[in-house]
Amino acid sequence: MAIRRRLVVFLVSVICLISVITASDGDSDPIYIDCVDQCEKTGCVGDICFQHCKLTSNGKSVSDPWYLQEPLYIKWKKWDCLSGCRYQCMLVREKEREKAGYRPVKYHGKWPLHRAFGIEEPVAVALSALNLGVQFHGWVSFFILVNYKLPLRPNRQTYYEYTGLWHIYGTFTMNFLFWSAVYHSRDVEMTEKLDYSSAAAVLGVSLIVAILRAFNVRSEATRVMVSAPLIAFVTTHILYLNCYNFDYDLNLKVCATMAVAQLLIWAVWAGVSSHPSRWKIWLVAFGEGLIIIFQIYDFPPFWGFLDADAVSHAIAIIVSYIWWSFIHDDSEHRTTALLKKAK
Repeated sequence: MAIRRRLVVFLVSVICLISVITASDGDSDPIYIDCVDQCEKTGCVGDICFQHCKLTSNGKSVSDPWYLQEPLYIKWKKWDCLSGCRYQCMLVREKEREKAGYRPVKYHGKWPLHRAFGIEEPVAVALSALNLGVQFHGWVSFFILVNYKLPLRPNRQTYYEYTGLWHIYGTFTMNFLFWSAVYHSRDVEMTEKLDYSSAAAVLGVSLIVAILRAFNVRSEATRVMVSAPLIAFVTTHILYLNCYNFDYDLNLKVCATMAVAQLLIWAVWAGVSSHPSRWKIWLVAFGEGLIIIFQIYDFPPFWGFLDADAVSHAIAIIVSYIWWSFIHDDSEHRTTALLKKAK
């Protein structure tokens, strides 16, 4: 019953999350729209001008040939005309709203966050990078544990049957966190697609690992039979997003379904198994629940930097550490059990 209640809460949370995705108030503000239009025509907002607009403040064209343009790594630190105009108009409009006593509103789906060193969401980028470091540490320590600290078979293979699966999981997770940091630093079409695609990929891999570990699937043939349909589905979904139609609603539903499925599998397995570290799975489930709550009950950023998404990234760091701790415990538990059987 407890598992069912948790699942119901999770499903309701996902439904609520889908329902609250609506158009932003800030970018529909006529004053903001007029500011952006004027900026694109003149290249300036007040005393601040952008060199990548069609015309600078003195009317000189900046559309130079390709061989006179700046290198890509320099352009990455700067902003094109539309991005610069939107950002500066957002700051000006928010100052006006603050003086009038209004609360901050979202612009183009995001809160009015302040940039730092050319980075759109500096706190989220830093936390994603830190989470990447935690994942890398967990993966490396797991590799050292199973290959150098735990006993090996006579053929130098590990006793733990899921070593390869967790290596794949760690690789996909670190790839996702890398592109997450890149996306939060610069929101453009390419980084957005890479972030969403890598998120769908890591959820697909996580679901496969959950099925194979929870049902104790050790036969290679059976693993292929279980994994192949899921791999085909996730690959098709990613190709659809990138090559045909980047459908946000569809991607959210697919990712939410895979997340619910793997959470249910792990929750049931933790409830019926006698694993000594199953309590860590409940901690991870609780942490993921907190992340969902912060994603649903969004709040304006404090000091222009810390918003609910950044808090979610901070919680994810703790969840990642506990999860890799469970993986370490599981490898030790299974190795010990197999050694006893061998004797």
